[in-house]
Amino acid sequence: MPTTHEMYDEAIGLKRDGDLEGCVDKLLEVVAMDPNHSDSHSALAVFQQKLGRFEEAIEHAKKVVELMPGDAFAYTQLSVILMRCGRIPEAEEAKAKAHMLQAG
Repeated sequence: MPTTHEMYDEAIGLKRDGDLEGCVDKLLEVVAMDPNHSDSHSALAVFQQKLGRFEEAIEHAKKVVELMPGDAFAYTQLSVILMRCGRIPEAEEAKAKAHMLQAG
């Protein structure tokens, strides 16, 4: 049975080959096996947003923040996803949190 890291690599390969739907499906398998696989949640946030699945994208971006609460990049990604999904006030809050973490 492949590891979550092998499955993640396979998903990224599918994306590289132009199969974004297949990539998302594979990443969803990864998080079903390991709900704390932050790289998969991060990728799902981006790819779900690209597919127009805004609520799912936001859910995965929020999961990354939950898993990595001290990571400024996680909040930056959440801010970008929220902005692209039209949720500007929430995006500004996440951006402020990212700046606060970067400042120490």
